[in-house]
Amino acid sequence: MTHSERHRPEIVVGLVATPPDQPARVAGWLTAELVSGLTERVSADVRWTVRQGWGEVAPRRDGGAEALLDDLARRRTDDRWDVAICLTDLPLHVGRAPLVAQTSGRRQVGMISLPALGLRQMRSVRTAVPDLVNQLLADASDHRVPPADRAPAETTRHLPAVRRVIDGADAGERRYLASGLIGRARLLTGMVRANRPGRALLGLSKLLVGAFGTAAFALTTDTIWQMGDALGGLRLAVIMVLGLSALVAWLIVAHDLWEKPSRETPAELARLFNLGTILTLSLATAVSYMVLFVGTVLVGALLIDTSVFEQILQRQVNASDYLRLAWITSSLATVGGAIGSGLENEETVRAAAYGYHPQPGGWRDEKGRERSSGAS
Repeated sequence: MTHSERHRPEIVVGLVATPPDQPARVAGWLTAELVSGLTERVSADVRWTVRQGWGEVAPRRDGGAEALLDDLARRRTDDRWDVAICLTDLPLHVGRAPLVAQTSGRRQVGMISLPALGLRQMRSVRTAVPDLVNQLLADASDHRVPPADRAPAETTRHLPAVRRVIDGADAGERRYLASGLIGRARLLTGMVRANRPGRALLGLSKLLVGAFGTAAFALTTDTIWQMGDALGGLRLAVIMVLGLSALVAWLIVAHDLWEKPSRETPAELARLFNLGTILTLSLATAVSYMVLFVGTVLVGALLIDTSVFEQILQRQVNASDYLRLAWITSSLATVGGAIGSGLENEETVRAAAYGYHPQPGGWRDEKGRERSSGAS
């Protein structure tokens, strides 16, 4: 540290991720560059220090953003941070409008709901966090930072999801809201992004292997060849949709992924969790189906000789016939895979439930304190 740096006032910013899942990944990426962002966007006349920490594995749901800000304010006081920002994957609302961010000048804390940012979460938080820190310091009239030139509307330009800013009764209490229809669509895509469908896809690996075995066996049955030839495209599409729907429903029921409203989980939040779970599993199973379909096409082309195929169908065949055969075979094998999905690892499949966050073993925040909490 140079002589000039030692004489600059220090401002400590706490960055807390709760739960320590996707928010922790975003916080880890952001921490490495946040100091330079604060220096550039807020003030170069202070020495910025960023402390990264993990919040609770099961954050309080019934209190919404206010409960998160209260917990964060206690953490800020205990750790002697000047301001603190919480990144969370809880989908929050004010009325029917998705809540993107909220700041509390009284408590010197702020929060960002990552799902409300949609798919491009990292790009948005990179600019939003310095703006929220700047706003909190301005609300506190911190003498170490020159008076902020930015109005609250400046943050809305750096957060494309924000459409309205609501000032609370207390000074410095601001809520940044998304528009209704577009905001809800962005929220749902952000929930799927935060739920990491790739993890759900890897969790279905045994199911995919079982479906491949079922498909390979079905390809040796000439009855399936005749069914594929007899069914039209619409009926094949219906069979495919029914097979995928059955698989998603079976996964939810067999592994108890359905979130039920309770005293801790409001009905609206439970509905959002369930919708996020359904969308995540639907995306994962659709990708699995495409992998199964491509594999079935290749196996069918290698296994079934054209002359034998023509003899069964009693006509000439072409590539479209192999595709139709792979289509019905994959759909039927998906149903078979659904039955075998009960053999999947319980923890891996439950990770696809939006409201469930597995607790890392022996997890620590930056200060090295061991923390523990039950999974939600």
